[in-house]
Amino acid sequence: MRTTSLMVQNLCVPCGCRCRYCLLSWDGEIVGVPWEAGVEFARKFIAEAKAARPELNFSFSFGYCMEHPRLPEAIHLLREIGSPQAGFLQCDGLRIRDEEGCARFCAMLAEEDVKELNFTFYGLLAYHDRFAGRKGDFEFLLRLMRAASRAGLKISAGIPLTKENIDQTEELIGVLRGARCDSIRLFIPHEEGRGKALAPLRLEADDLRRLSPGSCALLSEKVYKTESAWITGNTYEEETERSLILSLRRDNLERLRTMRAQAVIEEIECLDERYYAAFPTFAELAREYGDPRGAKLYRQRDLFYHYRQRYARDHRIDVYDVCDERQSGSRRYGHI
Repeated sequence: MRTTSLMVQNLCVPCGCRCRYCLLSWDGEIVGVPWEAGVEFARKFIAEAKAARPELNFSFSFGYCMEHPRLPEAIHLLREIGSPQAGFLQCDGLRIRDEEGCARFCAMLAEEDVKELNFTFYGLLAYHDRFAGRKGDFEFLLRLMRAASRAGLKISAGIPLTKENIDQTEELIGVLRGARCDSIRLFIPHEEGRGKALAPLRLEADDLRRLSPGSCALLSEKVYKTESAWITGNTYEEETERSLILSLRRDNLERLRTMRAQAVIEEIECLDERYYAAFPTFAELAREYGDPRGAKLYRQRDLFYHYRQRYARDHRIDVYDVCDERQSGSRRYGHI
């Protein structure tokens, strides 16, 4: 297993939404460390880590959302470290702004050389606001998109598809194109974080007939396949590489400060190896849990995670979850 990158993460900024679908399971409680402490650690750690592991790519990120009180300073830091996030701003959960506020915000981003803003829409107005847990969120996102377009920024949007919102998708795509969205991607939610609550709503192949061919083309057929196709079609690709996440938390910062960068990296690699060693291979899990006629649509990584979660429950596996992105861990991948 080859490690390719490491991201230092500090979940230190509260999110304005409380979405039903949240990788980080935002519950109103900050788990990260104060900004200044995180920056001090990240600068020192990444400088040392680059010397120890020059073959790796390093970056820094913060969350739960991008509503940093000193956002230009934060963007400068991301650019200094070489983080791609310096040019790509995820806009979910930002403070709601009026037209003038959106214009000022986007002008500042353009001045800071941010290239693209990304948005997530869960459905049309009433459904989206309920899903995001915030009244006015849908109209605010559209307002910000229009301001971004006027400021010359690229705009992209993602729509997580479920059985519950698919009938809103055609109209929603039209609304987003009317707001000058440059690119739209349809995706199927994973079961990590609060995504597990959406498992009963997972899309099946026949549900895609409710979309036009043009809209269906926005969902990658290479990435999303039925369970049957993954386990009987010989299309599963072995995961041979991994990226690491070092999450700075109030309960680990002091210990991390006493460690060499190489030791921290090796510790996370060991967590990754211990986690995957606790589970059978994908092929073995598919024989135990797979449905050869399964019509639900999954990404390869998500189906493997789904099987591991079932195995952990059935066999009472208690192992540190490297897939929980609120804490340090890893992502394994092939090319799918």
